[in-house]
Formats: sequence, C-alpha cells, structure tokens
Amino acid sequence: MYSEKVMDHFSNPRNVGELENPSGTGTVGNAKCGDIMKMDIQVENGVIVDVKFKTFGCGAAIATSSMATEMVKGKRVAEALQLTNKAVAEALDGLPPVKMHCSMLAEQAIHAAVEDYIKKHPEEAAGLELTQAE
Repeated sequence: MYSEKVMDHFSNPRNVGELENPSGTGTVGNAKCGDIMKMDIQVENGVIVDVKFKTFGCGAAIATSSMATEMVKGKRVAEALQLTNKAVAEALDGLPPVKMHCSMLAEQAIHAAVEDYIKKHPEEAAGLELTQAE
C-alpha cells in the first residue's frame, strides 16, 4: 500500500521538532481526518536554512511533512512557494488516493510558514520574487 520512501520517512522522519525563534510558522489542519501540521522555517538572506515540523496524524501525514521539509531546506523562499502536493507525493514514490490530502496539508503548511515569514519580515521579503504555484 505504501512505498518504501513513505515507510522510511514515517519510520525515520527528518527535521522533527520546533525552532526556537523561527522566521515563520505555519499550522494547518484538517478536522475531517484529524491531521494537524506545524512547520517552522528559519530564513537567512532569502534562503530557508532550517526547517522543523510537528505533525499529529497518520503515517502518511508524518511522511509528507518529513519529505516537504527535505524539499525546501536550502531553497530560496520563492522556490518554497512553488512546492506542490503533487511534487511531495511524487518524491515519496506516490501515495494512495485516500492519502493525497496529507500531501496537500504539507504543501499548505510550508506555504503558511513562508507567508508568516513575509508578514513578520516585510523588509527582508520586499526584494524577493514571490509567487505561488498554481
């Protein structure tokens, strides 16, 4: 049912925890399924230098959170806004259709953290080209 990558990121999640003074934080949840994700990002010179997550939810929610953090770490803020749930699912070698909402939550949590960063640090974000993927 789940790929080896999903099982690996569930059993050995990367970047778990919270940042002490994050540049941005995003928390999203889905009351229907009970999954809640919190992402913290640390941004320096427009680059996400660290990212941590805490997820309450199923194995797929944990795996997608872990993969999403790996995909944006070291990337420019504008690149993080291009992250899509499809890209997260593909990086995990796919998800069962019933679990695709988990990859959507991971995308939304990253975007929410970046949007929080932009709101808290408009002077730093002013020169960045910021457009979200459609």
